[in-house]
Amino acid sequence: MHKIILLLLIPLLLLSCRRLNSTSFHAVVDAGYMGTAGEMISGSAKYSTIGEALAVVPENNSKPFIILIREGHYYEKLSVDKPNVHIIGENRDRTIITFDTHGDTPSPDGGRYGTWGSFTLRITAVGFYAENLTIENGFDYPANAVKSDDDPTKVQNAQAVALMTAEGSDKAVFRNCVILGYQDTLFANAGRQIYINCQIYGHVDFIFGAGQAVFDQCDIISRNRKNKSTTGYITAPSTPIDYPYGFLFVDCRLLRETLDLPAGNVRLGRPWHPSGNLRVSGSAVFMNCEMDDHISPEGYARISSRNSEGDRIWFDIEPDSRFFEFHNTGPGAFDSSNRPKLDENAAVWYMATNVLNGWNP
Repeated sequence: MHKIILLLLIPLLLLSCRRLNSTSFHAVVDAGYMGTAGEMISGSAKYSTIGEALAVVPENNSKPFIILIREGHYYEKLSVDKPNVHIIGENRDRTIITFDTHGDTPSPDGGRYGTWGSFTLRITAVGFYAENLTIENGFDYPANAVKSDDDPTKVQNAQAVALMTAEGSDKAVFRNCVILGYQDTLFANAGRQIYINCQIYGHVDFIFGAGQAVFDQCDIISRNRKNKSTTGYITAPSTPIDYPYGFLFVDCRLLRETLDLPAGNVRLGRPWHPSGNLRVSGSAVFMNCEMDDHISPEGYARISSRNSEGDRIWFDIEPDSRFFEFHNTGPGAFDSSNRPKLDENAAVWYMATNVLNGWNP
């Protein structure tokens, strides 16, 4: 499995090295730039915001349009709706795209953004690539959580998406990125996508959606949701029932952000059925992963959803999902009837080339 992943990544890594050694980009974004937007400096158009740079990408762009983002905080809510946009950060931890929309934030149309609109960065086009940057939803979930329930300023729908792949997205690559949030951090909801050497933070259903995603050598970092009997749930896949694959975690580390997160308090996943959709069977597979002791022996949990009539329906792990594990290690990797395992024969089907359906990044 590991050799297969490496073979997939060799062209990507070589391309990355050439890019980072290059002095020519289609656009350079610098938060401290005070000049005219689009002015050509050293062969690249210069901008102070990422949104300005995205606006000049050709509508039917057929080749990589490469944007270098200098170190800085970019407080922007962004949608990438043009193909083959590549954004390269100058420094993973100091190039930060952030916004703070949550589910109850009023939207321009007079309603609320909800989960689907709460994103900081949304991808709706083919061929997106991101490297060496942080994508954050900056909504302060902990500060909101300690407010009393009768406090009128308390947000009731605290879902806050950092990154979303939505309809139209496919063949998306994220390399050496930090994806940062609390509840519903990464909404991997459409198309094929791969995450390489990334760090993903959150607590409730923080990797969720209907897309086909490979997580290779990533750190999946659970944050503490204090005073809760179950601190968090890592995945909430909503894979269509006629798709054989959803999320594949291979050679990843499942870690806790802080030592005060209790042992045995985080579930690997639960089977999300949006609007009670019965044509969903969420898939998440963990292979060769290292699991710290915050992972619960129970492994998974049931979840409820309301259908179009408003009725609440409960969905259990079996038969409503496809969660499996294979050759995981560490104090959180329990051998239990609650934790479905793949045998050697079944495991060979869960490889990056199959999940990505022939796409070689």
